[in-house]
Amino acid sequence: MHSVDVLVVGGGPAGSTVGTLLAQRGWRVTLLEKDQHPRFHIGESLLPGNLPIFEKLGVLEQVRALGVYKPGADFTAPDGKVMAFPFARALGDTPAHAFQVRRSEFDQLLFDNCVKQGVDARQQHQVLDVRRVGNGHEVDYFDAEGRQHRVFAKLVIDCSGRDCLLARKQGWQMRDAHHASAAVFGHFTQVARREGDLAGNISVYWFEQGWIWMIPLRDDVMSVGAVCWPSLLKSRNGDLENFLRSVLATVPDAGERMRQAVSVSPVSATGNYSYASTRLYDDGVLLVGDAFTFIDPVFSSGVYLAMNGAVHSVAPAEAWLRGDMAAYRRACRRYQQAVTRKISAFSWFIYRFTTPAMRDLLGNPRNDWQVEQAVISMLAGDGDGSADIRKRLRIFKAIYLGYRCKRLSESWRAWWARRRNQRVAFTDETIMS
Repeated sequence: MHSVDVLVVGGGPAGSTVGTLLAQRGWRVTLLEKDQHPRFHIGESLLPGNLPIFEKLGVLEQVRALGVYKPGADFTAPDGKVMAFPFARALGDTPAHAFQVRRSEFDQLLFDNCVKQGVDARQQHQVLDVRRVGNGHEVDYFDAEGRQHRVFAKLVIDCSGRDCLLARKQGWQMRDAHHASAAVFGHFTQVARREGDLAGNISVYWFEQGWIWMIPLRDDVMSVGAVCWPSLLKSRNGDLENFLRSVLATVPDAGERMRQAVSVSPVSATGNYSYASTRLYDDGVLLVGDAFTFIDPVFSSGVYLAMNGAVHSVAPAEAWLRGDMAAYRRACRRYQQAVTRKISAFSWFIYRFTTPAMRDLLGNPRNDWQVEQAVISMLAGDGDGSADIRKRLRIFKAIYLGYRCKRLSESWRAWWARRRNQRVAFTDETIMS
């Protein structure tokens, strides 16, 4: 049995990022990824907050080469009014743009980069078990040929994504009772894009039981999906592609953009969409990205939260590896604060996104006290940023409360409908059948 300083589980954006950063600091890192790159994945829309991380990793220009320039986001109200939120208007110092990327290309780029930086990164290696032994952990895994191996690691970093290896094993994982959703999605060509300066935007639409995304990718490909109540998805007649097209047809602008669309990938679905873990760390164990929590991706937060969490996990990782327990506990508390603060900045908006009051505010934005610019800062990944941004977001929340009170009956009906939906039991298998 050989030993390493760090064993990273998972070779997605979180795992490749933390593996690279620790290898750059001279630690012996082994990364085990169960799949083979390139692989299909949703979550293609990045945030401006990602760009400084790309610079740390040394991949900014490579991401620029494979991505579509993303100047912002646009939201379409039920009456068809399109409201654009360009990142250039954000408060603070986040970059004025981001990129839309094919995740198959993007994830492989990050994985290949961590190999170049000295990480022993292996694909088609499935982790079976993690056990605490002394001041480290024994990790059992299968290699690509199906042979079983064991490695001793001083530190284990779980970046296993929605597999949530350690959270499931330890009983830490909890379904998000506030936001039960399912998603159906695929790639299409011949989807009409926004014109002019809005061409690279992610487009988001509301419909009665959820929301829709359209993300422009290279080569005339558009990522299209709908996040909806699982009860709606379970009630469908026909296959998933017809279901997705029927949902899109209920929104005039989205339906018109899809009029000549041709599917170029299987349309897929997933359930149990949002969840959280009660623990982010333990002795010699750190959870990063989706292995800790996954929130509804309405604001394209997934990859950013994963990579930002990976950056912040480096401090506690190094404290543990040095054997400084007091520093480790302090660094873990700071890590938890940084991660949960980012999640909270997005979650407040996510939980209220489909309410009548939020539709009014995003569909008819006003910049009194610079609150619209503060909302754009949140969209850029800086909702927990400077005191100035946080103050203006508190003002926005007060305005939201006023709108909600004015539309109390609608808000009550929307809340009660969501409560009924949260009681619907569903799994990936039932919604795919």
